[in-house]
Amino acid sequence: MRLIKVAIFGLDDQPGLRQDSNARPPDFTSRLRTTLAAIVTASALLLGFTAEQSMSVFARQNLVAWCIIPFDARHRSPLERAQMLKRLGIQRLAIDWRSKDVPRFDDEIRTLQENKITIQAFWLRGDMYPEKKAPSSEDGDLELVLATLRRNHVKTQIWDPFDANEEFMALPEVERLRRATEAVRYVAAQAKEIGCSVAIYAHGGWMGEPETELKIVEQVGMDNVGIVYDYEHARPQMDRFPEFFPKLVPHLWGVILNGMQQGGPDFITVGEGDRDLGMLKVIRDSGYRGPIGIMNHDENRDAEVGLRLNMEGLKKMLRQMDDQAALQTY
Repeated sequence: MRLIKVAIFGLDDQPGLRQDSNARPPDFTSRLRTTLAAIVTASALLLGFTAEQSMSVFARQNLVAWCIIPFDARHRSPLERAQMLKRLGIQRLAIDWRSKDVPRFDDEIRTLQENKITIQAFWLRGDMYPEKKAPSSEDGDLELVLATLRRNHVKTQIWDPFDANEEFMALPEVERLRRATEAVRYVAAQAKEIGCSVAIYAHGGWMGEPETELKIVEQVGMDNVGIVYDYEHARPQMDRFPEFFPKLVPHLWGVILNGMQQGGPDFITVGEGDRDLGMLKVIRDSGYRGPIGIMNHDENRDAEVGLRLNMEGLKKMLRQMDDQAALQTY
């Protein structure tokens, strides 16, 4: 073990001071505090302890707001959105968008930066043929996203589900894997040129299966490719969750929470599903320490209301898990 030496200066060691037990320099208290802080820091290092390691994965500062731009009955401006996040104590936002939001991209980014809110990711609803440069959805324009990030000097993650259409699904399995690998590699190479990374966003279907994602990430073989796991599109996977989730962890860059219940509606408040507690424990025990997403996937609800409801639901689960480290951050 590497030892750390901490020098504790007594009065006799201070240059220019009389050797008098009653003599104390004007800043004695300040020096004492500094010395004690050094002792604590050194002890932490000796024990291999860091603040990041001690922080619960469910702590407030680890939350990422998601689905709050198109999904907001208040239709907030970028400034109003940043102010809302600051009220909630959320320090990260993953930017989702639709075509109507494009004119405000630069303002959105600038406002988040000015308010010290981290841009965790930028959404792109891409497909399996990105090199054709023919987006199949209004929010699937790769060139637009890359240009926006480049222009604003933003280095972040691009969350892309690589949607599969009927033509793709008609291919044999081996051809699907080859085509999907090529698609992810193409987008990742473009992203890497501007210092960004790409996460396969679990959006349901063939590409949203954990086993498929793992195969593709490994076949792509690029260090700027990972996975974001979204609960709401993974209801059929709930029974297998304890088995596959730990396998995702080495490549996992985010987990988006949702209430989970077999046969229930797609969108349930966190904490109201009968599977929520068990799945949160799996995350806790897996060693995953990446971001945790909470969302407001409802166009007719105020985004602040939706985020608060999900935060309260998460806190209810944390109390049941006795996660005091996380609860202390709310």
